[in-house]
Amino acid sequence: MARKKIIEIVLDTETTGLDYTKEKMVEFAAVRLENGKIKDEFQTLINPEQHIRKSSIAIHGITPDMVEDAPTEKEIMPKILEFIGDYPIVAHNAIFDYTFLNEASLRTTGKELTNTRIDSQQMFKEVYPELESHGLEALTKKFNVELTNHHRAMADTMGLALAYPALKKLYLQKYDWEVKQLDNVEYLFERFLRIQQTINTLQSELQDLKSVFKLYFEQGGKPITSNNGDILIYNSKQSFGYDLCKIKEVLEEVGALEKAVKLNTGFVDRLVGGHSLEEEQRELIKEARQELTETRNIQIIKAGK
Repeated sequence: MARKKIIEIVLDTETTGLDYTKEKMVEFAAVRLENGKIKDEFQTLINPEQHIRKSSIAIHGITPDMVEDAPTEKEIMPKILEFIGDYPIVAHNAIFDYTFLNEASLRTTGKELTNTRIDSQQMFKEVYPELESHGLEALTKKFNVELTNHHRAMADTMGLALAYPALKKLYLQKYDWEVKQLDNVEYLFERFLRIQQTINTLQSELQDLKSVFKLYFEQGGKPITSNNGDILIYNSKQSFGYDLCKIKEVLEEVGALEKAVKLNTGFVDRLVGGHSLEEEQRELIKEARQELTETRNIQIIKAGK
C-alpha cells in the first residue's frame, strides 16, 4: 500500500518590530516538507512601507534600502498564502510567525489563517527539558545541523527544516508513550507526589549537610578532598543594596544598565493589561516589546487551598 503523503510547511519571518498589531514582515521564507523531505521552497523580501526599527535591523540586518524595490505586503501575500495552502505550519516559537502572517492575511484578504500551528520550540522543550536553551541554535546543534547566517529567514527555515524530522520522530515517540500512560494517570499523579516529596526531603537533607559544612569551616576547618578529587571549600561574599535612581545615569553612561537591572516582565504584562496606565503610557510600553513567547504548564493546588 502506498505511503500516505504528509505535507508540512516550515517557515520563518523577519519583521520591522515585535508587536504584530503594528509591525510588518520584511522577509518571509518557507519550505514544503513531504514526509520529512524538502520538495519546494519560497523566499522573498517584503517592502513593509513603514519604518524598520533599529533593534530589528541589528538582529536580521535587513535595511530599508534592501526592501525598497521588494514587493509590498499586498502584492506578495497571495503568493505566500498559495504556498502555505491549508497545510500545517511549523515554526520555532510559532506563535510569533503565525500572528504576523495572520495579521497580514487579515489586512490583505480579510480572512484569518486556519492552518494548524506546530511549535518546534515546544516540541524541543518536551523532548529535551533539561537543556538550558531551547532556541533554534540549540536545536540545530543538538541534531548536528549547520546553521549559517542565523536570523535571516531562509537560513533559519532551512536549519529548522533539516532538524525538524528527527525532532518530530522523538516527539511522536514520547507522545505515543504518554498516550499509553493515560489509563494510569491517577496512579501516576500519586507517584508524582511521592517523587516530589522525596525531592523536597532530599533538598532539606542537603541543606542540613551544608549547614554542618558551614559550621565546620567557621570553626577553622580546612578544605576536604573526596576520593574522586572533588574539593569542599568555604568562601564568603559580601554584597550591597543600591538606590537605582542614584546610579542609573552612571550605568547608562557605561552601557551596563541592561545587565545590572533585570526587568520583571510578568509585572509589566500585568501593568499593561490593567487600568492604572494612561493609554499613551500603555502604547509606549507595548512598543518596547522584544519577543512573544507562549508557555504551557500544569499546576498542583494543594489540599485545603
